[in-house]
Amino acid sequence: ELCSLQVLLKSDAPTGDVLLDETLRHIKATESAETVQTWIELLTGETWNPFKLQYQLRNVRERLAKALVEKGILTTEKQNFLLFDMTTHPVSNASEKQRLVKKLQESVLERWVNDPQRMERRTLALLVLAHASDVLENVFASLADDKYDVAMNRTKDLLDMDPEVEAAKARGAEMIWAVLAAFNK
Repeated sequence: ELCSLQVLLKSDAPTGDVLLDETLRHIKATESAETVQTWIELLTGETWNPFKLQYQLRNVRERLAKALVEKGILTTEKQNFLLFDMTTHPVSNASEKQRLVKKLQESVLERWVNDPQRMERRTLALLVLAHASDVLENVFASLADDKYDVAMNRTKDLLDMDPEVEAAKARGAEMIWAVLAAFNK
């Protein structure tokens, strides 16, 4: 099964991204290779296994938000919710968000190849992550009704493909399909 495939480190060369580099150090430090499913749990901070907590990324959401604030994409605000204050991170760079939305919209409309093997890997990964984050409908919400239906149907067809079969044909995108399989569990 795809979710139980072990993740093997090909290179521990620094990426320049703090969270990615920390992830590489964790993967390198594991005594035995872990599965895709286990790494997702560890990297999202959702594991309860006391023997693996040292490999868990801490404060992932907050650190991702901070990195996006530093890049000027998000901003930080305090909002009062009845009895407590909460930090939120609204988008401050709408053009960057719109660029990503447009890229995904075009990928399933104007540049649709109807074959995941011919899709750009980063676009396929972005579609999988948007699906896993439950924001795919928001990505297509600004489209006219007929285009919205086409985009959602094409994306649904793509995401309903058997990850096991697609990973076997993937030539370098196996991990994307493994992540989809893990989120579809």
